[in-house]
Amino acid sequence: MEGQTDWRIVILDIKATSPTLTEEEEATQAEQKATREEIYADVGRSAALGTDFVVLIILSTIVAAIGLNTNSVASVIGAMVIAPLLGPVLAFTFGASLGDDKMLQRTGASLGIGVLLSFGVAFLISFIIKVNPESPELMARAEVSLDAVALAMAAGAAAALSLAKGNSSILVGVMVAAALLPPIAAVGLYMGSGYWQLSMRSALLLVLNLASLVLSGLIVFWVKGIRPRKWIEQANARRAILLHAGVSGLFLLVALFLIVYLGLDEKINISG
Repeated sequence: MEGQTDWRIVILDIKATSPTLTEEEEATQAEQKATREEIYADVGRSAALGTDFVVLIILSTIVAAIGLNTNSVASVIGAMVIAPLLGPVLAFTFGASLGDDKMLQRTGASLGIGVLLSFGVAFLISFIIKVNPESPELMARAEVSLDAVALAMAAGAAAALSLAKGNSSILVGVMVAAALLPPIAAVGLYMGSGYWQLSMRSALLLVLNLASLVLSGLIVFWVKGIRPRKWIEQANARRAILLHAGVSGLFLLVALFLIVYLGLDEKINISG
C-alpha cells in the first residue's frame, strides 16, 4: 500500500483463543514487547495536554498540598494516584529515544505546563492555609538524600519497562508521581510562606528526581531496542539520546555533589 493514501489498518485486541495456550506459548506471548507504533500511540494519548490533564493536575496538587501540610499520608498517596504525570514523563523519554523532535516539543510542553501549574496551585494554597513547615510529610520533601535517587531511578526504569512490554500499571504511575508531585507541592508551599531555604531544597529534590526518571527511562528503552527503523533516523536518535542522557546525568551529578558535600541530606532545624 506504499504510495496510497485511501487506506487504514485497524488492529483489534485479542479477547480469547481456542484451544487453550500451552505454558510455553503463554510464556512466549508474555515476553513479546509492544511495537513502536503501539507505544507511540499510547504515550501520545497519555501525554496530551487537555482539559482532563489540567483538572487532574489542579485537583491532585490541592490534595497533595493539604496532605503534606497536615501530615496526612493517605491524602498524599491519593494525590499521587490521580496525578497524570506518568504520561508526559514517559512520552518525553520515548521521544528522546526515537529522536522525535515533534514529540519532544509536544510532551516537553505538557510536562513543563504540568509542573508550573502544580507549583502555581501550591503557591496559591500557601496564602489560603497556614503552612506548617515542621509537618513530617512536608519536611521529608526538603531533605534530599541518596534514597531519592534510588526511588526515582527505579520508578523511571519500571515505567519504561512496563510501557515497552505493552503493559500499563497504576502502581508505576504512583511511583512516578511520588517522585514529582510532592516535591512540586512542597516548593510552592515553602516559597509562598517565605521559607526560601526549604523551597530550594525541595526544588533540588525535584530536579534530582526528574533527571533520574529521564535517565533511567532512556537506559531501559535503549536496552529494549526502542529506536527508529531507518538508519538515518537512528543516527538522529543516538544524538538525541546522548544529549538528553548527558544533560540528565549532569543535573544528577550536580545534585549528588550538593547532597554529599554540602550535607543537604541532614535533618533540618527550622528554628536555626
